[in-house]
Amino acid sequence: MRSACHRRRGARTLLTCALSTVLAAGCMATPGVGGVRGTAPSAGEPWVPPPSDTAPRAAVAPTLPAGDLQARLDSLTLADVIDVALLNNTTTRASWETARAAAFDYGSARGAWLPQLNGEAYVTKLKTVPSQGRSAVRQTIYGPSASLSWTLLDLGSRSGSISRARNALLAADWTHNAAIQNVVLQVEAAYFRYLATGALLDAQRTSLQEARRNLEAARERHAVGVATMADTLKAGTAVSQAQLAVETTQGRLATTRGALAVAMGLPANVDYDVRRTPGSSPPLEVAESVDSLIARALRKRPDLAAARARAAAADAGVTEARGALLPKLVASGQAAETYFANSPAGGSSYSGTLAIQIPLFNGFSRQYDVQAARAAARASHAGAEGLARQVVYEVFASYNDLKTATQRVRTSERLLVSARQSEEAALAQYREGVGSLLDLLSAQSALADARAQEIDARWSWYIALAQLAHDSGILDLEGGSPIRLRSDTTGAP
Repeated sequence: MRSACHRRRGARTLLTCALSTVLAAGCMATPGVGGVRGTAPSAGEPWVPPPSDTAPRAAVAPTLPAGDLQARLDSLTLADVIDVALLNNTTTRASWETARAAAFDYGSARGAWLPQLNGEAYVTKLKTVPSQGRSAVRQTIYGPSASLSWTLLDLGSRSGSISRARNALLAADWTHNAAIQNVVLQVEAAYFRYLATGALLDAQRTSLQEARRNLEAARERHAVGVATMADTLKAGTAVSQAQLAVETTQGRLATTRGALAVAMGLPANVDYDVRRTPGSSPPLEVAESVDSLIARALRKRPDLAAARARAAAADAGVTEARGALLPKLVASGQAAETYFANSPAGGSSYSGTLAIQIPLFNGFSRQYDVQAARAAARASHAGAEGLARQVVYEVFASYNDLKTATQRVRTSERLLVSARQSEEAALAQYREGVGSLLDLLSAQSALADARAQEIDARWSWYIALAQLAHDSGILDLEGGSPIRLRSDTTGAP
């Protein structure tokens, strides 16, 4: 059945149909890939690849309910911190908009399969010069016209262009996913540093209380003639040193708090707080081998998937450039209505053409375009191969960093136990009058250092775990560990 545009004759009707087609095309949604959305639903969510893609389905970030933000800012968990960051971070917003631009470029490239229809309305006013007995003529001519051009057949130019745009879209979407994982890693690291600084401040306040108790004990012993004034002065010095450490860490806590706010995409001076729960010893052993994590990274790293998509786009660029050297079969036509002012004369006109366009010579520019596209494709593949090697190294390095962090947790816990026992023994000896204040202060200084090292080792372990998950391409968007772990049962040094 022929369409209404074909059943109804006249160039004016043809122009109306063309305008309706253009308006309908402008209302189309973002083009999709493989039956799924062309971009992520929002700037705070990762893009989900088509089922046919070899890459895994990406997790979707939780959504922050409107109006609940301020209540959650009073006591944020790690999942809340990541949630707020993904909603406010400008990096993910920029990568999302870049992916949307690539989606519309892909939709534009697909338009090459369809005919190109253009309309025109004209008015011509003319006057002739009287000559050879003919009088001057004044006339106004007007009317609409429409032209159509449709490439019916080419040998790779359009398919190459569309394939290049599609792979550019895939690269932009994977880059958006990589930006989300980078933001999550940045936020988790800032979160753990803030908690570590807070735990260190609590430990230093405990050391300050112990130093003050020692000062009171030294004063009492000096008052009864058991201790010298030097002991009182040494105890006072220890109190001042502990107080200085507390004040220094308080400043660091404010700085790390601001850094966490910025990582969440909020002003550094925003009023918020993080829910602090007593830290428990983490599972220390990774149940997966480094080879399995490397294999997962080569499959799931979004930045590597983006590099591979860019290489595929470069290959499609070669097809597109090569197609420009080959003939095309093009159909074209034109229809117009002509009217004369103050005259019943006028009528319709049309023309149609079917032509084979053969590029013969253009200064070898098309040949150079093919060679440039091939060189760009080789460069893209080399870049993807280099990134794959870098991914292997990053996983290997972060895996060994996590093993080192695990050993640090074990050693620092043993050090803390030993330092605490040493401090208790020195304190008991000092109270019984058989130990010196210098021994007690030395033991308490070692205990304070052991507390600080244990705190740093414990929270650094969490950062190392997040780094390994990021480098493996499986970082959880809610703050959990996607890497299989098992508890440490060795108990050995």
